[in-house]
Amino acid sequence: MTTAEPTASIAQGATTRDLTADPARFAREILDPIRAVVGERGVITDRAAMQPMMVAWRDNWNGRVPLVVMPATTEQMAAVVAICARTNTPIVPQGGNTGLTGAGQPHGDDSEIVVSTRRMNRIREIDLANDTITVDAGVVLQVIQETARANGRLFPLSLGAEGSCQIGGNLSTNAGGVQALRYGTARALVAGLEVVLPDGQIWDGLRGLRKDNAGYDLKQIFIGAEGTLGIITAATLKLLPLPKASATAFLATPSPATAVSWLRRAKSSLGDSITTVELMERRCLDVAIKHNASIRDPLPTRHDWYLLVEVADQSTHDALEAHLLSALEAGLDGGELVDGTVASSAEQAAALWRIREGTPEGQRLEGASYKHDVSVPISKVAQFIEEANGALETRFPGLRSFAFGHLGDGNIHYNPLQAEGGDGSVWQSYLPEVNQIVHDIVAKLGGSITAEHGIGRLRIGEVERYKSDVEMMMMRKLKNCFDPYNIMNPGKLLTRARLSPGTAG
Repeated sequence: MTTAEPTASIAQGATTRDLTADPARFAREILDPIRAVVGERGVITDRAAMQPMMVAWRDNWNGRVPLVVMPATTEQMAAVVAICARTNTPIVPQGGNTGLTGAGQPHGDDSEIVVSTRRMNRIREIDLANDTITVDAGVVLQVIQETARANGRLFPLSLGAEGSCQIGGNLSTNAGGVQALRYGTARALVAGLEVVLPDGQIWDGLRGLRKDNAGYDLKQIFIGAEGTLGIITAATLKLLPLPKASATAFLATPSPATAVSWLRRAKSSLGDSITTVELMERRCLDVAIKHNASIRDPLPTRHDWYLLVEVADQSTHDALEAHLLSALEAGLDGGELVDGTVASSAEQAAALWRIREGTPEGQRLEGASYKHDVSVPISKVAQFIEEANGALETRFPGLRSFAFGHLGDGNIHYNPLQAEGGDGSVWQSYLPEVNQIVHDIVAKLGGSITAEHGIGRLRIGEVERYKSDVEMMMMRKLKNCFDPYNIMNPGKLLTRARLSPGTAG
C-alpha cells in the first residue's frame, strides 16, 4: 500500500489533518477522483443533506465531515478506498446508522469522510439447494428476512432495528438479537464474506461452504471488527428451515434466580424449539405501559419479574402449544413460576412482544439512565443483578433498578434509572462511576462489558481495563497488520491503534 507520510491518528488523541483546510487540494486529491468513480449520485457535500448521517440514533454524538461517499458496487468501493489510502484519508464506514455505541459515527472535526453502503443493496443469489443467500452489505435486514421467508426459508437474525439496519453493519458489530439463544449471533450465520481491505484490494471469500479447513477462517476476523480492518461489501448467509408453528407465552417468576431455574427445566423439556427467553423486571412493564397507550398488562396481578418466551418448530401449533403449557405447569408446580398466559392468536403474541419492544423507549422517556449491554454466564445472571443493584443503591440512594434482556444467552441490558424526580443532568454526571461499579462486577463474574452492541466510541475508554495486556496486544497487532496507517474507522474499538510500519506492537 502506497501512501503519503501518515499524520497522527484520531485514535491517538493527536490532531489529524483537517480535510477542508485546503479546499482546492481536497477537491483535487480526494473529491474529484472519488466523484469520477462513483458519479454525482454517489457523493454528498451539502451539509444539510449529510446531517441525518452525522447524528447518532440514541446518544448525543454529532459528527461533521466534508464528504459522504455512496459507492454502488464493490469495484467502486475498492476504488474509493484506494484513493483514501493514497491520500491518507480516514474513512468511517456506515450502514443504516442504527448502532448504539457510535461505531458508525464520524468525529466532529472534518477529519474523515463517511463511506456509506446504502446504494449497495442487491440480493445477488439465493441457493436453496445450499440453503444460502448472497447479498450486498447495504441490504436491509428485514428485506433478507422477507426474501428468505418468500422462498420457504428462515434467516433468524432479528432485532429491534431490523426495518432499517443493514446486514453489513449487523456483521461488523456481530449483532445478537432476540433469537441468539437458538441460532447464535450474526457470526454463526455467515458462510462467506467479500471485503474491501484498507489498501483497496478486494478479498472474495463468498464460498458458501459449511466446511473449509484450509487455513485461517478469515471471515471471522472482520465480523465484529466494527469496520476497523476493512469494509464488508457482501455476505453469503446461512438459511434455515422455516418453522411451521410457533407459540408465545408471558410468564411471571419470583426472581432472576427462579427464572434461570425454569429456563434449565424448559431446555430439558422443550429442547431446540426454544427461540427466545427474555427477562424483564416489573419497572420495565410500568414504563412501557406509561409511555405507550397500546400496551396492556397481560396478567391480572403485579409481579416482580417476567419472562417472554417464544418456541417454534416443525410440528403442529397444537402440539407445540401443549408442550409449552406443560413446561409452564411444571414451573408452577416447582415454584419457579407464579402465573402466566399463552397467546391464543398472532395478535395476542404481537401484543406481548410490544411490551418488550416498548421497554427501551419507555426507559428513554424516564430521564437519565445508565445503559449497560453486558453478558455473564447464565448461571451468574441472578448474582450479577443482585450485586449490581446492591452496590448502586448503597452508593446512589434512589437509583432505580431497570434490567431486561436475553436471559437465554446471558445478555442483560442493565440500565438503572435516575431517582424519580431528580435532576437528570446531576444524575448523568455519575455515569463514569456507575459504569465502573457495574463493569467491575461483570468482570469479576467472568462476563463481558459489551455483549452485542460493540465497543465503538462508547466503551473505547473502558475496554483496556477489562482485557488482558496479551489480548490487547493481539488486537493491536491485527489492526496494524491490516491497517498500519489507521485510516479505517479511527478512534473506534482501539485506542493508540496506529503503529509505525514494522513495529511489533
